[in-house]
Amino acid sequence: MQIPVIFEHPDFIVVHKPPGIGMHSEEEAGLVVQLQAQWPDKTLFPVHRLDKMTSGLLLLATHKEAAREFQRLFESQQIEKYYVALANHKPKKKQGWIKGDMQPARRGSWKLSQSMDNPAITRFISAAVEPGWRLFLLKPLTGRTHQLRVALKSLGSPICGDKRYAPLEEARHEDRGYLHAYALRFVWQGEEQVFVQLPLSGARFLSPLCQTQLQAWSRPWECF
Repeated sequence: MQIPVIFEHPDFIVVHKPPGIGMHSEEEAGLVVQLQAQWPDKTLFPVHRLDKMTSGLLLLATHKEAAREFQRLFESQQIEKYYVALANHKPKKKQGWIKGDMQPARRGSWKLSQSMDNPAITRFISAAVEPGWRLFLLKPLTGRTHQLRVALKSLGSPICGDKRYAPLEEARHEDRGYLHAYALRFVWQGEEQVFVQLPLSGARFLSPLCQTQLQAWSRPWECF
């Protein structure tokens, strides 16, 4: 499988990760291995990660100096990330903030607690796209493992198709997990870099009502 390359820069590349591929190899070649095969003349450094079920924009540095600078930018929250997710359970609230400490739960899962010692922080808005279904636009301000998946579960609205956090009987009937890395925005060497990528798979993401709402959020940094 060829991984779609969205943008190429001397210091980095931006790719569109398909859903269902892990960052690292398990039973099949992971995303980094597949990309390295596509770019045999480069050494690639992933500077953030996406869960296996998540599709969308992924940034990889092409040399160690760039990787270190991206690490600094991520740590200082100078790289804006925006995600979209679909859910079919009514949330406790339709927009606002989700904050709390992430605590380990059973079998590798996480849960959101009410304590705020080192909280995971997510800002979000949402919109109904068809009866019983809601599309979320999410802006994480921190980068915890499973942060957005746990955040939406804490609202009582787990991501559709998420076999870890949604009801399993519902999730197993979906064609994918409906979380997508939608946009990246940052400044690199004095120039603003902006990338927005619509989902390329998932029948629910590709439905006309969902596509219309995504187009309304085509500049997600202006939605908050």
